[in-house]
Amino acid sequence: MKKTITRALCLGIAMLLPVAAAVAQDIKERSIKFAFQNQGDHPQALGAKKFGELVAQKSGNKMQVKLFPGGTLGGDVQTVSAIQGGTVEMTVLNAGILSNQVKAFAVFDFPFLFANPQEADAVTDGPFGKKLFSELAAKNLIGLGYWDLGFRNVTNSKRPINKVEDLAGLKIRVIQSPIYIDLFNTLGANATPMPFPELYPALEQKAVDGQENPNTVIRTSKFAEVQKHLALTQHVYNPQALIVGKKLWDSLSDAEKKIMTEAAAEATRFEREVSRGQAQAALEDLKKAGMQVTEFSPAEMQRLRDKVKPVVDKHSALVGEAVVKELYAEIAKVRK
Repeated sequence: MKKTITRALCLGIAMLLPVAAAVAQDIKERSIKFAFQNQGDHPQALGAKKFGELVAQKSGNKMQVKLFPGGTLGGDVQTVSAIQGGTVEMTVLNAGILSNQVKAFAVFDFPFLFANPQEADAVTDGPFGKKLFSELAAKNLIGLGYWDLGFRNVTNSKRPINKVEDLAGLKIRVIQSPIYIDLFNTLGANATPMPFPELYPALEQKAVDGQENPNTVIRTSKFAEVQKHLALTQHVYNPQALIVGKKLWDSLSDAEKKIMTEAAAEATRFEREVSRGQAQAALEDLKKAGMQVTEFSPAEMQRLRDKVKPVVDKHSALVGEAVVKELYAEIAKVRK
């Protein structure tokens, strides 16, 4: 009996060896450039590092992901262009910036869209988020997942912001997206679009008065060194799109695509957990660094929401009412 079992095991192993060898042959030596805007200790960077580790592990160290944090290869718009051209392979960025490629992505920059990050997860991981990713292929981009950055808040070097009127006249750097320009201009500020790598020196030299980003970004970018006031406006929660160039994707074997897909899914779960875990700690660190923190009263928050409603209406028409209706329907399902 023992000999029979042993022969069966040996036969099974012998049959599996050619399969394993075939799979190994399908995995090539690759170097994948992954560029993004945040610094190496930011949750986004930790997620990218985790992704790289998983890809290396799953590929037997054949596929290596090289990280370029801190905007060293340029701003988001420039990086997306480089990915489409094949000189960079990957990035993670505010999903709304992809509206330059597929206009429907602009909905992720709508102010006060999601009540909490879990709502965003449900919408982006579901049919709506997958549908938007499917439309990127025509633009030579492939979506692999949606990461977390947190709710965006406003900082400045001039004065505390306790009410909507306090934003008037402030020169605020915003991301290179039309809705952000309209949003802050509507609030009375002077919206100034600018690539992220240029932001710190602009704040330091007073070329702009302030900026808006989640607390984790404010902390890791050391904005407390050049900004005194932080207002917890939480005006936008924008999912982060993890994308890879179609040029690279089309060159991958099925085995390599499986590695990338599985690594992206695991890294997405990891990054979301890390980002959300650090949000409160980042706020406390900013207070310790000397930033004066203010919060809007519930009544003032409602005034803020009312003030930006025309911006939502304008961009709903630009994106397409059908897309916006579909999005709100998905959010409504999540809230049931």
